[in-house]
Formats: sequence, structure tokens, C-alpha cells
Amino acid sequence: MIKRILLFPPLFLITLTAFSQKKDFGIWYSIEAEHKIIKKLELDLSTAVRTFNKASKIEEFFLEAGLDYKFNKYFSVAGSYRITENIEDDNSYHLRHKFFVDVKGFLPLGYFTLSGRFRFQERYKTYFEDEEDKIPDAHSRYRLRLGYDTPTFPLNPYISAEIFCPMFNNPVRVIDKKWLTAGLELKITNRQSVEGEYIFIRDYLPKLSDLHLISINYKIKF
Repeated sequence: MIKRILLFPPLFLITLTAFSQKKDFGIWYSIEAEHKIIKKLELDLSTAVRTFNKASKIEEFFLEAGLDYKFNKYFSVAGSYRITENIEDDNSYHLRHKFFVDVKGFLPLGYFTLSGRFRFQERYKTYFEDEEDKIPDAHSRYRLRLGYDTPTFPLNPYISAEIFCPMFNNPVRVIDKKWLTAGLELKITNRQSVEGEYIFIRDYLPKLSDLHLISINYKIKF
């Protein structure tokens, strides 16, 4: 069953990329840290470097901090703030600010876990090319994720799909971005793990483009 699940993303990606107009490749490197403040309340910290242009150039690097409150094993809410240095059209790096609010649900299914996340995000630029850049950019994001907890081995596969829906500013499209992800989590200890992912991103605006990514993520609980 695991083999069948892992076959779906590559087949779907092949179909999508056949119609692509612009393609690129990048690598994302990130570190995430979790700390339980009190029962059910967790502090989340992360930092990342993201590349593009065949992984030869840094697109952005950021720091993020947030709080996650778990009502029970099925439901949680979270909020976070991210400060980013992002490359702009002048080929220089400028600050961006992002705010996130998440609502997450989890459904254990034996060794599988099906999870869903609704995320509202709002982005503020500091580099303005026109008046529209001064207006905050808002999206609602919807993600489904299926993970498998391998009972006798520390390597756990997962797949996910996510769509981005623009809000408020008379959007041209209902969905302007899609993510498909296939990954493996390697548990090093009870408090440390490493994730390796392949991510396919289809961006519809301003022009149709595809981005193929390798993501490497180190996680630690302290």
C-alpha cells in the first residue's frame, strides 16, 4: 500500500509538467525547533534559506516564530510571524513581513495519519514598484497530508497537496498556486529528525511557471 501511495505524486507531477511553460529548480534548507511552554502550548521557531535559478541563487531567507495550542490530539490552532529578506526586481534583497493563522485537524487511521490545515496568511512588502505593492497580499491556503508511521523502522513516508486562494483584492483566479509534496522523515532520536522532500509548485501568476524543489529540514524539540 505504501508503494502505491508513493507512486501517485510522481505520476501526477509528470502530467502537470508536460504542460508547463517555464521551469526552474531550487533547494530549500531549513531548521525547526519546538519547545513546550506549558501543557498544550508550544513555541515554534524556524529559519530557512530558499534558492532558485537552478539552485544557484538565494531567493529568500527568513526567521519565524509562533505559538501552537493543541486542544487535543485531533485539533489545534496556531499563529506566527515571519520576517524575510527577499530578492526583488532590482536584484537586491528587501524586507517582507508575513503573518499566519492556522487551524489544524488530525485523524489517526491505524499506522496512517490524515491531517488537514487551513492557513490564512498576509504579506507586507517594503519594496514598492507601484501602488498595488503597498496593499497587503492575503491568501487562504488549504492542505491535506497523509503520513505513514512505519512501526519497525525510523523512516516514515508522507504526501501532501496544498492550494493557495487569493483574497480581498479582486483576484484574477480562484486558485493561483498549487503545491504537491512527497517526503520521508528520518527519526534520529525522540527529539530529533530530518525530513527530505520533493516539492512541485505550479504558479499561475503573473505567467504559468513550475518550480521543482528539494527540501531538507532538520527538526529538534527542546
